Amino acid sequence: MCDGILRASGEPACDAVGVRRAADAAGRDPSRVRLLLATKTQQPDAVVAAVHAAQGLGHEVLVGENRVQELTAKGETFRSSGCVPHLIGPLQSNKVNRALDVLLSPGPVGCLQSVASLDLAARVGQRAVARGRTLDVMVQVNVSGEPTKSGVAPPDAVGLAVQVARVPGLRLVGFMTIGARTEQDARVRAGFAALRAVRDATLATGSAGTQDAHELSMGMSHDLEAAIAEGATTVRVGSAVFGPRATPTEDTSTAHSR
Repeated sequence: MCDGILRASGEPACDAVGVRRAADAAGRDPSRVRLLLATKTQQPDAVVAAVHAAQGLGHEVLVGENRVQELTAKGETFRSSGCVPHLIGPLQSNKVNRALDVLLSPGPVGCLQSVASLDLAARVGQRAVARGRTLDVMVQVNVSGEPTKSGVAPPDAVGLAVQVARVPGLRLVGFMTIGARTEQDARVRAGFAALRAVRDATLATGSAGTQDAHELSMGMSHDLEAAIAEGATTVRVGSAVFGPRATPTEDTSTAHSR
């Protein structure tokens, strides 16, 4: 999936990203794993360079932002480059309209990956219906149980997904998680396996609106191998493509992420 994608500096990033290598090791088709460029703190020219490199090889390009402020600032860049925008960070109810301005702008429908409550889903769905559109969404699951991470607990995830799938204006397309912050590879992989189990259990319900919920957005630069081994369909990669992000001391207006 990542062969030939370049770092902003022009250095080949495939070896660093490792999607093809991880897919081969897991016995999976690399083309079944999409690469989402996590563009937090990146300048538009760096984003465009990475996007064009991937597009030149015929890859589908996804871009993801953690913050609505950055999503709206880069929305025109994303769309003009032929990207499908995703919001991968929490969405506050007072910023729903701003997010939808980008996610439902002309072009392929974007995706909100961070739905963790029925209340948020209802608010977003209502606004999408008012625009005459349907938004793709994922349910975010906190597989690690870490209090610093957003998401619904795994035991409650299937029930929430079934409810979200019935909300007018939304199309449930899958699930997202952030892996455990630990050096214990077995624990990280177990979390990803738990998300796959949630996905499979949701599909098995046969409930209305769940039939398209196949996506598993999991794995980042440091743990994508485990995620791909457990069935990830999208990995979210930032530093492995763009290099280290600015630290808070360099830019106090943007928080760091992995």
